[in-house]
Amino acid sequence: MIRLLLIVLLALLIGTGLSLGLQYDLGYIRISLGHYLIETNFWIGLGLLIALVVLSVLLINLIRRLRASTGLVAGWIARSNERRARRRTTQGLLALAEGNWPRARKLLTSSASHADTPLINYLAAAQAAFESGDHDAVDELLRKAFDSTPGSDLAVGITQAQLQLAGNRLEQALATLVRLRKQSPHHPFVLKLLKNTYLRLEDWRELSKLLPELRKRNVLPEAELNTLERQVWHNLLEWAAEDCRRRQQQDPDASLEPLTRLWDELPGFLRRDEYTIRDYARLLASLGDEVQTETLLRKVLRNHWSDELINLYGRVQGQKPDEQLLLAEQWLKDRPNNPELLLALGRLSLRNELWGKAKEYFETSLRLKRSREALAELSRLNAHMGEEETSIKLMMQGLARDNGLPELPMPRA
Repeated sequence: MIRLLLIVLLALLIGTGLSLGLQYDLGYIRISLGHYLIETNFWIGLGLLIALVVLSVLLINLIRRLRASTGLVAGWIARSNERRARRRTTQGLLALAEGNWPRARKLLTSSASHADTPLINYLAAAQAAFESGDHDAVDELLRKAFDSTPGSDLAVGITQAQLQLAGNRLEQALATLVRLRKQSPHHPFVLKLLKNTYLRLEDWRELSKLLPELRKRNVLPEAELNTLERQVWHNLLEWAAEDCRRRQQQDPDASLEPLTRLWDELPGFLRRDEYTIRDYARLLASLGDEVQTETLLRKVLRNHWSDELINLYGRVQGQKPDEQLLLAEQWLKDRPNNPELLLALGRLSLRNELWGKAKEYFETSLRLKRSREALAELSRLNAHMGEEETSIKLMMQGLARDNGLPELPMPRA
């Protein structure tokens, strides 16, 4: 109220001042612009000047308000686009989870430009394109994902490698993962994907180089890693043995150096592993080096007993078969009821031409365990000793056992 009274009072004072001023002639205002001349009374000129100032101020305020209102409209439009993008992104992810690949790809791609996280949109859209079988679109969407977010090279590369592996594009996946490993040498998931790629490519040599890093970074559980390591070195041993066979075809006196050198490269725990020793010994024996096989098995069996290895020991011929038999008979003192050892002793007795002893060992082994091998060995021995009827009977027992024949009445001969 007081403010209004002050304004009215000020207006009255100004009006009074103007009315008094108009009674006096203060001259005129003359303005020359080129060929134009403007003359006016002082008071009229002053009024026009004041009006011009007022209009200028009003115009400036109007422009400021228009700019502010434009920013508000733009902000409202931007927020509206963001809300729409979030809604369409959610719908796209739901469609992806439901397996509706075309709809998911359309929603995710169209909303990516206004989304808070365009990288997620493009990566999910690439997944949908892959499921639709459009590999060209996958590459394009992954490129857009990389361009949309600085520092996303690793995330995009891992997604690309996963999709390449899923599409059985193994060479492309390998190239992608090798590039990623150069950028992040110790990244666990990159190492795991690289392991899967080498495994599917059956690149055992490169996988063997990767194994120490997998163990160091704890990429796999211990049991799984040990199994993988056995598989890798088993295949490398097979590969080396095949290389030796090719050499022997060209030169019968060729050495087994590729195989024996690889054995020396094996990690210590595998050189003590029963199954790896068995594989190596079998390969050595198959390549004709039974003497070295017998030496290896003898050393192992002295410190670590294995039924599989003693079975193999009875099959190979050492440099001195008689000493080989004596050593096995010493083991029998500690394991008198071991059927595999008795079977091996029977075979070693045959190698020393001790027919009666061999027959006794085979029969004892059969009493402890009705194995196919023991039946076959005893049947063969009886046939060569002139006991055809016993040999045939044993052979028939073996056939019935191997084929799971039931006990049924048979006619008498």
